[in-house]
Amino acid sequence: MLGGALALAGNVLASGSLAGCGRSPELADLRLMVPNPPGSGYDITARVLANALDASGIARGIEVFNLPGGGGVAGLRRLAYERGNGQLAMMMGLGVVGAQSAVGSPVTLQEMTPIARLVQEPAVIVVTRDSPYHDLEALVSAWRADPAALVVGGGSSIGGPDHLATMLVADAIGLAPVSVAYRRYDGGGDLLAAILGREVAFGMSGLSEYANQIVEGQLRALAVTSAEPVAQLPAPTMRSAGLQTVFNNWRGIVAPPDLTTEDAEAIRALIARLVEYPAWANARTRFGWTDAYLPGTDFKTFMRAESDHWASVLAGLGV
Repeated sequence: MLGGALALAGNVLASGSLAGCGRSPELADLRLMVPNPPGSGYDITARVLANALDASGIARGIEVFNLPGGGGVAGLRRLAYERGNGQLAMMMGLGVVGAQSAVGSPVTLQEMTPIARLVQEPAVIVVTRDSPYHDLEALVSAWRADPAALVVGGGSSIGGPDHLATMLVADAIGLAPVSVAYRRYDGGGDLLAAILGREVAFGMSGLSEYANQIVEGQLRALAVTSAEPVAQLPAPTMRSAGLQTVFNNWRGIVAPPDLTTEDAEAIRALIARLVEYPAWANARTRFGWTDAYLPGTDFKTFMRAESDHWASVLAGLGV
């Protein structure tokens, strides 16, 4: 999956012209950590981002590396350990917000240096191409009849985006969240293997993680959680299928605590320049991402609000 996604990213970026911008010397060794395994939504976003920065000439040779564990908490702890390191940043999103609450992490996102929110994307319900569920109505009917028998797989921990989307859909069809057989996998790569191996009846994941498999016919998309249809995806929205469920995951970048103002602004400047780069817009379109750029302290305020909001939602669902 990752190879296909990166090949697609390369094609997208090749269509843009090089900006010819020099790279600031103090960021010559910038590294971007992904707190999930290869093939996850964070991983795809990070590598597309690094390729875009390189192709534009804004910042060449950024190293992307993976440090999975705890739904993102291992990466969060590593970031805290790198206090003051202006050569490191981490791709993250709603999954890390949920994970830090679910595991009671002593390290929180509020301690980190906020760089920017980047994109948002809907979740998608997928099944194998030979699944007996050919549309959302058939799946919902079977799920209501025997929720314990239909195991749903997600690539995030409790409180993460796949789990939240699953619980919101379950609530919308009248299932008590405690009756849902949710099985957690460590990222989209592990979840894909479980779906194809029939370990789960269906999967809930971010759209970009399985865009290639859906287009190639390896997976069938039954519905997306966006408010509007996604042009490149042959699947209805939840709303058009009669369920009032709208949900979007988001992704962004944070850096270690206690960065100097100069270091923090240097990383933010890279992202601000990339947002104006046409091939980044093309990449967003191809992967089904929506622009959600929000820099600096506004991003930090948003993360705090997200943490409070989703903690309240989970409490309301009894999860």
